[in-house]
Amino acid sequence: MKEIQSNRLSVIGLDVGGTKTACVEGTLDAIILQRIEMPTCAEEPFSETFPRIVSCLNTLMSIANNEGREVIAISVSIGGPLKIQEGILINPPHLPGWHHVPLKAHLMQAFQGIPVYIEHDGNAGALAEFHFGVGKNRSGLEHLIFLTFGTGIGAGFIVNGRILRGASDTAGEIGHWRLADDGPLGFGKRGSWESFASGAGLVELASQMYPSRWNQGTPIRDLVSSMLQNDPEAIKVADIAGHWMGRGLSLLIDALNPQVIVFGSLGVVLGERILGPARKVIAEETLPQAAAACELMPSVLGSGIGDIAALMAALTEPAIRGENKIE
Repeated sequence: MKEIQSNRLSVIGLDVGGTKTACVEGTLDAIILQRIEMPTCAEEPFSETFPRIVSCLNTLMSIANNEGREVIAISVSIGGPLKIQEGILINPPHLPGWHHVPLKAHLMQAFQGIPVYIEHDGNAGALAEFHFGVGKNRSGLEHLIFLTFGTGIGAGFIVNGRILRGASDTAGEIGHWRLADDGPLGFGKRGSWESFASGAGLVELASQMYPSRWNQGTPIRDLVSSMLQNDPEAIKVADIAGHWMGRGLSLLIDALNPQVIVFGSLGVVLGERILGPARKVIAEETLPQAAAACELMPSVLGSGIGDIAALMAALTEPAIRGENKIE
């Protein structure tokens, strides 16, 4: 096997979200070397989107080669439901143009000779935080939950120090959970977790609460900007979303008894505007000993969590990690 510590080796990562897609190159120690971001255009057919992705990845590879580095794998972080090993997307609700897409096969065809690894974005985020974020300098950490909290919401579970994927790779699809009999529509269900507390859910909630100001076509960034400016109506939306976030988190805390729950994307941006109301509900709803054992925090990796998560499908593969001993 090639010398794993060589600084000539790198991994190309793809972080596909419902709003934007980031293409990155990173080292085997998860240091980001270069990055290109573009809109996902999730409503467009995959056949129209994929050539743009290939072009981005080719640009990164060309620069890497010109700078004397060898790309040894392609790694993808993407929302599910999906079949992880096969790399087949089933029907991710935030990627309507990407349903039933054999993504791994397409990438292997486009980049022949380079291995391709795919991971659920919740799992990838959990692994990134566990190995390079909150878990890097915290001894004894074995139970961690990561919430994606972007356009949609999903989770990754680290249980007893290992990622939990489940029997059909759908562990962590918490956005599907119905938290109320009625409410905004998300993940195909009214009152689902995703309908109350995700980027799309925040917009849907705002459009119901203040229809004269926001509608379903309002860009997420506009609503979030109002929240960051502490606009009273926007803060009320955040408060309601945080309440329902807390309801969902209470179920997770009681079921899995984590030591830490880490929030990506909007959790990093909004912080206590969402986490504050959630903490109040957790204090009321959760078993006291489980609540006391669990810490809520924005991603330690901050806004870079998605980039590092994009590398994790490859960096946790035995054939790639070698001496790094990442699991």
